[in-house]
Amino acid sequence: MVTISLDGREVQVAEGTKLVDAAAAVGVAIPTLCYLKGLNCIGSCRVCLVEVEGEGLVASCNTAVREGMVVRTATPAVAAARRANLQAIMDDHRAVCATCVRQDTCALRALSSTFNLEDSSQPLPEKGAWDEDFPLQRDSSKCIKCMRCVAICRDVQHCGVWDFTGVGPFMKVTVRDGLPISQAGCALCGQCITHCPTGALTARDDVSLIMEAILDPEVMTVVQVAPAVRTAWGEGVGLSHDEATPGRLASALHALGFDKVFDTDFAADLTIMEEGSEFVEFMASDKPRPMFTSCCPGWVRFAKLHYSDVVCQLSSAKSPHQMLGAVVKNTLADEAQAAGKRLFCVSIMPCVAKKYECDVPELATVPAGEAPQLAAETAPDVDAVLTVRELDRLLRTVGVQCAALPEVDFDNPLGTSTGAATIFGRTGGVMEAALRSAAYLITGENPDFSTCDTTDATPEVPWVSKTLTIGDATVRIAIASGLENTAQLLDALERGEAEFDFVEIMACPGGCVGGGGQPIHFNREMGAQRADILNRLDNAAPLRYSHENPDIHQLYETWLEQPLSHTAHEWLHTHQEDWQI
Repeated sequence: MVTISLDGREVQVAEGTKLVDAAAAVGVAIPTLCYLKGLNCIGSCRVCLVEVEGEGLVASCNTAVREGMVVRTATPAVAAARRANLQAIMDDHRAVCATCVRQDTCALRALSSTFNLEDSSQPLPEKGAWDEDFPLQRDSSKCIKCMRCVAICRDVQHCGVWDFTGVGPFMKVTVRDGLPISQAGCALCGQCITHCPTGALTARDDVSLIMEAILDPEVMTVVQVAPAVRTAWGEGVGLSHDEATPGRLASALHALGFDKVFDTDFAADLTIMEEGSEFVEFMASDKPRPMFTSCCPGWVRFAKLHYSDVVCQLSSAKSPHQMLGAVVKNTLADEAQAAGKRLFCVSIMPCVAKKYECDVPELATVPAGEAPQLAAETAPDVDAVLTVRELDRLLRTVGVQCAALPEVDFDNPLGTSTGAATIFGRTGGVMEAALRSAAYLITGENPDFSTCDTTDATPEVPWVSKTLTIGDATVRIAIASGLENTAQLLDALERGEAEFDFVEIMACPGGCVGGGGQPIHFNREMGAQRADILNRLDNAAPLRYSHENPDIHQLYETWLEQPLSHTAHEWLHTHQEDWQI
């Protein structure tokens, strides 16, 4: 420990602590833009300047404490320097705040208001060329060269999509090797979006497409909501977590004009019935170990782009929202046709990669009697995906008063779900839900165990593993979230340093609760808090095992016969090796 003087008071902190963190530890907030703790401490924006006695102004994000250091964070000289540096950033930034989707969560805009900046006298920079169909969008004219996207993509997500060229005022952030974004190895996790301090990085906006469908009298609109959405949707519309209940969410979606509102949790239970049954068969086979979960399209895309040898070991089960899309398109087709309408299925997801996934032609359910090779010409099972941020913008646009809404149930017969489905939204949840039902299929009894999540994973322990006894079987499991952790696990498997039977991977750190489509809180990670909400919902659920869902049983009796049946394979399974990237 070292002792410093911070704004006139004595403070003890660990040796090596950066000044910005030492200040935060005692409740002194220093403004930052480029700083990303442990990842990006480059001092490029110079917004975090503080005054150190004997040294003058220094960047607090990359200056470590020293014994006896005297630091002042709030002086006229500090404020003037921060303001001048912010003005320089704004002069090179296309500030079109009124129409920017990040206007309420832009760190630069908030600081500009705090420091009372003037409008730039410079011509606004031009927006660079970009593939407007790609789910990840970039506006280079809003980039402030903070390098946070470079750091998060390289060090946390292993993709290295972003790079930079030039130095000083000529430096700019680019796609690596000058490649088109679609060819740069992007997994579409969206973590660069949630860590960007401005509107330079966003997800493709599909709100207008959904509004068009809602307003079309010849369209029956069906919407479904992913498990992790219920943990975060209220953050963008001013609701507390206690107010933002699943029932109020269902009510809000009806208020938007959707004809039917279903819960993707139902399809998560369906996924468990298929994937759990698949795993039981897998354990009795001599197939290469391990079997990998397949519900995260960011992970599937990452595997195809960076570790193609493991794609053949993915579960063939579709992700829950694609399963529900297939069920909706097949079971509600006659109802829609009788009403003279066509079905339009929308998924509300905490994810950017889902926008890519719904456009994968190989996921479309081929109508009965149609040749499989015609799948590419078949309408998709899910027509559009909205992130949670887009949902919140749509609610504000329509003027839905969410706090005043009554709580209602999701529509049936595709609305009943269990606690096992709810925990799909956090790391370890898919594994736990699958093993709850797999254990029942093996032993005939519900198990009394929980697996684990990766909340406590560190760079030194990038994944969590356990060995479980289920009946006479020994099952070795591993769970990883975040693609750098995933890469380390895959490398260990390839080198023979680890052996597992079943592995869950989620692309985003913490799982879907920390997804790239969730509401943005600058320099605040909300995954653990959101995961707690899912765990509470699971513990309070009257049903906690997917195989106990009565509506799932009814779906099999009426349409699918049994898990892994011929119809179930046609509707609910896929071959990821065939997916287009």
